[in-house]
Amino acid sequence: MTENSIALRAQNIGKYFLTPERFQVLDEVSFEVNKGEFVSITGKSGCGKSTLLYILSTMDTDYEGLLELNGESVTGRKQNELAAFRNEHLGFVFQFHYLLPDFSCLKNVMIPALRLGKYSNKEIEHHAYEKLKILGMDDHALKPASKISGGQQQRVAIARALINDPAIIMGDEPTGNLDSKNTAIVFEILRQLAAEHNKTIITVTHDNDFAAKSDRTIEMMDGKIIHV
Repeated sequence: MTENSIALRAQNIGKYFLTPERFQVLDEVSFEVNKGEFVSITGKSGCGKSTLLYILSTMDTDYEGLLELNGESVTGRKQNELAAFRNEHLGFVFQFHYLLPDFSCLKNVMIPALRLGKYSNKEIEHHAYEKLKILGMDDHALKPASKISGGQQQRVAIARALINDPAIIMGDEPTGNLDSKNTAIVFEILRQLAAEHNKTIITVTHDNDFAAKSDRTIEMMDGKIIHV
C-alpha cells in the first residue's frame, strides 16, 4: 500500500469514557483504508464501532493516538479547522436522513456547498442537480423532502453528502432505517461510488449481509479490532 493510495490511517486509537467511572471503550485500534475502498465496520452493540466512527469523522477529538485523512494529520487540530476540513473532504450519511422537511430536495442537497462558499448559487444548484441525477432523484428535485418516501430521502441525503465532492464518505448505519429493497438500492449506490467514482466508503453497520458484500469488513469486539 503506497502512501498516496491511503485514504485513512488510524494508529493506536484509544478512547475512555469518564462517567459513571473511567472505562476504556477503544483499545489501541490501528488500521488503514485505501482510496476507492468500500469498508464496513461491524460488531455487537457496545463494541465501540460508533465511537470509533465519531473519531474517524473528526467530530470527537478527545482520544489517544493518531489519525490521518487524505494524507493529512488531523489529530490535535482546532475545532474550526476540523469543521472546514470536514466540509471539504468528508461526506456523511446517517441512519436518519436529517433533511429539512420544508426545504426542497434540491435545497437540502445545496446546503453544505453554500456553507463551503466556493461556488456561486447558480453553480451550486447545477452541481446539486447533477448529484440528484446520479442517484435517480432529479425528477423529485423541487419536491419538499417531507413529500418523498424514506428510501428516496436517504438517496437525497447521499446526494447531499456528495455535493462538495468529498474523497471519503462515512455512514453510520446508512441502511438501518430502510426495508430490504431500499437497503439493496443504497448499497448499490455506495458500491458504484467506490468502484466508478473512486470514493472511499467507510460504514458502521449491524447488517451482516451488507457488510459481507462490501470490499472488506473490519470486525470489532470489546473496543478492539479482531479482524481487518
